Amino acid sequence: MKLEYPWMLLLFIPYAAVLYFAWTLHAPSIRVPGLAPFKRAAGKGRRLNWRKLVPFVLFALGGAAMIVALAQPREGIEEIRSKADGIDIMIAVDLSPSMNAIDAPAHVTDTQLLNQLQRGTLKNRVETAKDEIARFIEERPNDRIGLIAFASLPYVMCPPTLDHAFLLANLERLSVGQIGDGTGIASPIASAVKRLKDSEAKSRILVLFTDGSNTVNGQISPRDAGKLADTFDITIYTVGIGSRHARIPVQSLLGGVILQTYPDEFDEPLLRELADMTGGRYYRAADAKGMAQAMSEINKLEKTSVEQPVVVNWRELYPYFCWFGLGAILLGFCLRQTVCLRLP
Repeated sequence: MKLEYPWMLLLFIPYAAVLYFAWTLHAPSIRVPGLAPFKRAAGKGRRLNWRKLVPFVLFALGGAAMIVALAQPREGIEEIRSKADGIDIMIAVDLSPSMNAIDAPAHVTDTQLLNQLQRGTLKNRVETAKDEIARFIEERPNDRIGLIAFASLPYVMCPPTLDHAFLLANLERLSVGQIGDGTGIASPIASAVKRLKDSEAKSRILVLFTDGSNTVNGQISPRDAGKLADTFDITIYTVGIGSRHARIPVQSLLGGVILQTYPDEFDEPLLRELADMTGGRYYRAADAKGMAQAMSEINKLEKTSVEQPVVVNWRELYPYFCWFGLGAILLGFCLRQTVCLRLP
């Protein structure tokens, strides 16, 4: 049990003086002849007056309970001290139009692909990436994870956070074409560095997903951005998405949807170089299975210890002392007016 305001117990000092004064104070009375002097002369001392003692004790206990209630006693019913392993991670997802492409084996016909798309059994690159990223997030509850969407420009959808419900909600909002048509690889790296460079975590990670080569000439090149990440000890893991048999749905002149062959365009040497210069790894995800395998390997990253704060759920005890105090005072008053009432 813990007292929230222990200094309130100092009230017991004046309270003890009040109790002494109340016990020694004689109630107004009329003296009448009796046998008490003769009993004292016979050697029988004055017996304890229980009619006075019982109500007095009840009043004293009631007052003491009220003082304890003012100190607000409470009891910790649960203490959580979790020593978790976690790192800070930023995930950057390409939202250029090519992420609408579908990676499927060459022997699958366009008709079969369209039927699978309509039934929801086959997904395009961005939806596949979202599914694997969501699974990755759910398997790392102790990591602070953030999300960057990028195309021509980067956009921080969510800063590094332990609120993974908020993170997953923002991940679900990702759709192709939100922020331009190009692919700028340097800008999401620079944006992730800005978010991670002041982190106190011993390990800081950027996982970058793209299916295209760099087509945006920014203020810094992708290699310069990689060197910047290495300066702040940020490890980059790159995932190149795409296969040689990709197809992308387009609107036909008749209003329907047709599939066109779409060659893989990502710059594999650049992605490999960015990973190597920061101590990370490069993964190629030719399809949904390859994406799952890449995320599974990244999920085995080395972790660092993070001491989480102590959380204690308190159960307030002062109401019990209040009710006990009121009950004792009420019982003492009733006894003094009935059983312990002294008549002349």
